Amino acid sequence: MKILLTVHQFFPEYKSGTEVLTFSVAKELLQRGHEVFVFTGFPAQQVLSDEMRLDRYEIEGIAVYRYHHAVQPLADQRVVTEIEYNNRLASRFFTQIVEEIQPDIVHFFHFSRLGIGLIDVATASNIPIYFTPTDFWAVCPTCQLLLNDDSMCAGPSKAGGNCVKHVAILTRGERVKKYMPLIPNPVADVMVTLTKKFLTSKSSLALEIAAMSNRRPFTIARLNRLNVIFSPTQLMTKTLIHNGVNADLIRPLPFGIDISGYDEHSGQRVGMARTIGFIGTLSPHKGCHILIEAFKQLNLPNLQLKIYGNPNEFPDYFAELKALAENIDSIEFCGTFPNTKIATVLSELDTLVVPSLWYENTPLVVYSAFAAHCPVVASDFPGMSEVVLHQQNGLVFPAGDINALTEQLRLLASTPDLLTRLSANCKPPKSILDYVNELETAYHVNMQSA
Repeated sequence: MKILLTVHQFFPEYKSGTEVLTFSVAKELLQRGHEVFVFTGFPAQQVLSDEMRLDRYEIEGIAVYRYHHAVQPLADQRVVTEIEYNNRLASRFFTQIVEEIQPDIVHFFHFSRLGIGLIDVATASNIPIYFTPTDFWAVCPTCQLLLNDDSMCAGPSKAGGNCVKHVAILTRGERVKKYMPLIPNPVADVMVTLTKKFLTSKSSLALEIAAMSNRRPFTIARLNRLNVIFSPTQLMTKTLIHNGVNADLIRPLPFGIDISGYDEHSGQRVGMARTIGFIGTLSPHKGCHILIEAFKQLNLPNLQLKIYGNPNEFPDYFAELKALAENIDSIEFCGTFPNTKIATVLSELDTLVVPSLWYENTPLVVYSAFAAHCPVVASDFPGMSEVVLHQQNGLVFPAGDINALTEQLRLLASTPDLLTRLSANCKPPKSILDYVNELETAYHVNMQSA
């Protein structure tokens, strides 16, 4: 079969969880004899004409079409908020790609940078289409379903007034940040509705507000045209259904990982924790600063913290982390490593900490840790606590609570046999082979019924 995958960003420059999952699936499908193509996004490094925004490269036998996106008006679209979810230029390129390769299957792994209008292109060509949501982009413009006070958001309100408020707080001045939270969501919905009705012909800001209000109905309508949505967690399933996705389209399918190489690096931990690790994007919502603060409070001799992540993605935040860890020799910033080396890196850790401040959709690194029999200490969010079971294969703590994290780490560093017991209970995750088996089965079923 010819299989076309899409993802918001891709190797070799981007190597986080969604990209790793997409790349692993692509390589496994290629290994099984399928022709595999990827359509992805990339931030434009310079001003480009529309025609120059698509290029192509190859990585490990996979043909990659790359759309160079920008946060600005593009082609015939002036409203930047609309472009975020309905990028007509990206859809035009996608149409060209579909016409060129004639795929038998299209599988979406992320729509950010590209827009969910890609579904219109695929349905117009009568191609079976699938989606694996790795975060909450489909219902949340920030992808995180996280409010300004760090509580969870259920999704857009009726007219999207709460989303307008949230984005305004994130992007506007201090006065907006101060007064916007005081507006109740029902009042915000009325204001948005009136803005759409009376002001869009007079104000560019009103057009942006209208586009934000229209985001959820536009995205949900397109999700309901899919053949199957592979939901990795119960949290994702509940969120999609709550926001209007047809429950009959959703099939539970936890992520799979490449488990090759873990046999020689998967020894069970014994004794008490001596080396704590963080592996992930060094950005504020991943919470590495929470871990550093907790580690500093421990103040235990012979305890080490290793932090793996790219210092260049969020340089200001990385500078803050370095300042927090200044003059502490037991905190080491280790940079990045090839994904093929993750088993080796995990073998050097006694526990992995995932201190996220948003509703993660079970990061792949959690499954990797379990494959290496490395217990996980994670923020107690539904997506992660479905797999990180407190006092069984790891420990959980309230997100952002430095004192609570400190106590969990203290337990691991001072309680005889706790680390050993948790490590013994780390069960091997689903392999990428089994994951792709399930994908292939779904592909064939839908092709036969088409």
